[in-house]
Amino acid sequence: MPARIYAKFIPIFAPMFINSDFSRLEINLNACLDNYKYFRSKLEDSTRLLVLVKANAYGHGAVEFASLMEEAGADYLAVAYPVEGIELRQGGIKSPVMVLTAGTDSFEQIVNYGLEPGIPNLCSLKILCEVLAKRGISDFPVHIKLDTGMHRLGFVTEELQELQEFLQDCRYVRVKSVYSHLAAADDPENDDFTLGQIDLFKTNADRLTESLGYKPMYHILNSAGIERFAQYQFDMVRLGIGIYGVSALEDSTLTPVASFKCKVLQIKTLRPEDGTIGYGRHGKIAPEGTVIATIPVGYADGIDRHLSCGKGIFSVNGHRVPTIGNICMDMCMLDVTGLDVKVGDTVTIFGEDPTISELASILGTIPYEILTSVPRRIERIIVK
Repeated sequence: MPARIYAKFIPIFAPMFINSDFSRLEINLNACLDNYKYFRSKLEDSTRLLVLVKANAYGHGAVEFASLMEEAGADYLAVAYPVEGIELRQGGIKSPVMVLTAGTDSFEQIVNYGLEPGIPNLCSLKILCEVLAKRGISDFPVHIKLDTGMHRLGFVTEELQELQEFLQDCRYVRVKSVYSHLAAADDPENDDFTLGQIDLFKTNADRLTESLGYKPMYHILNSAGIERFAQYQFDMVRLGIGIYGVSALEDSTLTPVASFKCKVLQIKTLRPEDGTIGYGRHGKIAPEGTVIATIPVGYADGIDRHLSCGKGIFSVNGHRVPTIGNICMDMCMLDVTGLDVKVGDTVTIFGEDPTISELASILGTIPYEILTSVPRRIERIIVK
């Protein structure tokens, strides 16, 4: 890893080394940079790269991860809500920051902190312009969201004319970009739909641009889109889950960035006459006895309660071990019968073994949900 990046990144993370032997989310810096280079290699030199650091950088630490991406060369950062953008600014982040869900009540703060709002409807745009007019601000950067089939937010085709007419008479904003979001770029069965979205986006973005009199940036590709539809990269792409090491391709060379680890708190050897284990008495002791290891993470730490009673499999000393009994708020128990496990040994919740994708498969969910469920009370520390 380049020395200049490492030198800048360490001071930001330094306080996180305190008590790191307890429970921690390890962030692999080399993996971050390798993933960044992987996606950058798929783009033309002129294509800008926006990195999403919303939801605490998908659970990885917002300011810290944003700092790394800023130093690595990302052209833009993006968050979901204004409060997240404010956190970045207060943490010293200087890069342009796009707010995807700006709402209608936070435009004063957005202006104060130099954030750039995504605008999905005319109501939001008018409220922003009222704020800007009162403050005597013109040419404030905004990003116009088009709805091409996701059907969450954005201007549909029938609303374009009214938007065009409003923008032609409005000097308070300048459209920095026009963008949309792909609904199923990771699914080959939906490729016709995806291509239809891209075609509609290009048509409507061109229509809007014609009335502006200048050319804003276009962007529609997400992580899966960059991997599978790089020919439609336009002026910028938005890199989200991919930078964190989760790919839409089975043969991808991406490396997961985060590993969730903790230490064994206590070992107990239990006999059948000891009864049961945990809340609800759902942990059953084997006729020959059961050895359990208690670890200091529970559902308040992102360990989904549906992983109780053997459904969850974690790793200790190179061995996969099942949960036993119900997962508690701050702790859970593992069945380590027959293994050489002692207090202080490291347990991997997800990382190299098991992977976060395996855990997601067990839960019938996606890696995004697991990563963003790891709360801030779990320390983030750096490894190389």
